[in-house]
Amino acid sequence: MRGLNAALGAAGLAAFLALGEAVPRVGLVKEAYFPPTSRIASALWDEVTTDGFWSALGDTLTGWAVGLAIAVCAGVVVGVTISIVPYLREATASTIEFLRPIPSVALIPLAVLLYGAELKSVLILVVYASFWQVLLQTLYGVQDVDPVAEETARSYGLGTWARVRHVLWPTALPYVMTGVRLAAAVALILAITAELVIGAPGLGQEIAVAQTSQAVPEMYALIVVTGVLGLLINVGARTVERRALAWHQSVRGEVAV
Repeated sequence: MRGLNAALGAAGLAAFLALGEAVPRVGLVKEAYFPPTSRIASALWDEVTTDGFWSALGDTLTGWAVGLAIAVCAGVVVGVTISIVPYLREATASTIEFLRPIPSVALIPLAVLLYGAELKSVLILVVYASFWQVLLQTLYGVQDVDPVAEETARSYGLGTWARVRHVLWPTALPYVMTGVRLAAAVALILAITAELVIGAPGLGQEIAVAQTSQAVPEMYALIVVTGVLGLLINVGARTVERRALAWHQSVRGEVAV
């Protein structure tokens, strides 16, 4: 079954690339705006053989990784704290619902005002957007804790942190891993968006430079790189999720199927 899925995926990708080659060749769109796949591939090869490309890729991955790490740690700590402290969940509910819908891109003027086109500006946007993914999933996970298991732990004299470790955390972990996977994708989107708009070093800045200099094949080549990067991050996040939840029924069932 996996072999068939892989073959179908490869066939779909080959058809998409062939379509991208044919559409500009037959004149349905102008090559100046949408180059054929072969020209994009050639531009991509030229890009990966330069030091500037790898430097930009490193800058993007740095902003993504550091921002994601901060967001995950903060989201888990804040989520667990809100859940275990009496009445704190109710006291913070309205504040969370007010702050969560604010688009991260709306903070771009503030980030530029504070730090200009530096890495810190990228981190502000990445952390803000990714934090909510982890926080909300953590809160949902804690809500799913079995009340009977919680009361049983209390009756056996387990302290707060012992209950968090042995009762709350195993229940919340699948939700947390879902939040991490979602946050990883959101962090990449915001990192590239910040580079594109603010001008911080990274792939986004390279795309903006290619666009303004009319280097259209190079622009599409860099866009392809961001897509491949997003795919790799998603696959990596799913792999980590499966390994972290190897004991969980949902993952055991998935492996069995």
